[in-house]
Amino acid sequence: MNGFGILKGLWITLRHFFDTYLSEFGRNRKKLPLDDQRGMVNSPGLFTIQYPEEVLAAPEEFRVIPFLVYEAGDYDQRKYRCTSCGICAKVCPTQCIYITRKKDAETGKPIPSPEEFYIDTDKCMNCGFCAEFCPFDAIKMNHDFELATYERGETHIFNKEKLGKPVEYYAKIRPVNYALEVAEKAEKAEKSTAA
Repeated sequence: MNGFGILKGLWITLRHFFDTYLSEFGRNRKKLPLDDQRGMVNSPGLFTIQYPEEVLAAPEEFRVIPFLVYEAGDYDQRKYRCTSCGICAKVCPTQCIYITRKKDAETGKPIPSPEEFYIDTDKCMNCGFCAEFCPFDAIKMNHDFELATYERGETHIFNKEKLGKPVEYYAKIRPVNYALEVAEKAEKAEKSTAA
């Protein structure tokens, strides 16, 4: 029958519309939850959320701008995992990552640590190649998508200090991935001690 799909779609839309208002009347008045089911076809009511006031939790694999992972050292010093190998800058399709390697002041030999690390967030397309190809797990993808600014002259080139996040932050936004990485490292350490 022609047009049955359109009628079915309109029926679902109308049902959600009326469910929203019927749930707000009477003694069974309830506020719709902000959980993973919000926005699914089988959830009651409309899918719309009032964004600045209501924020849905981002899925774990959601990715925006990369960040550098560091471990907190003594006296609040940051020990970055990055060795400034430059693989992330080489695989970046938009070439938005800029790294310079630190050098020893006395000998001039390179030190495996970045002196400068910049990401141009206006050029970054959030592909995640930098995080995928990093052999030291030093760069990960963030969930922070609210990057807009009110000032025209404000730069969107983030330096090492602005990009740095502690390991605990990564464990909080991606708990499953973090647990898998810790288990994998423990397994490798166990194999190396057994051999």
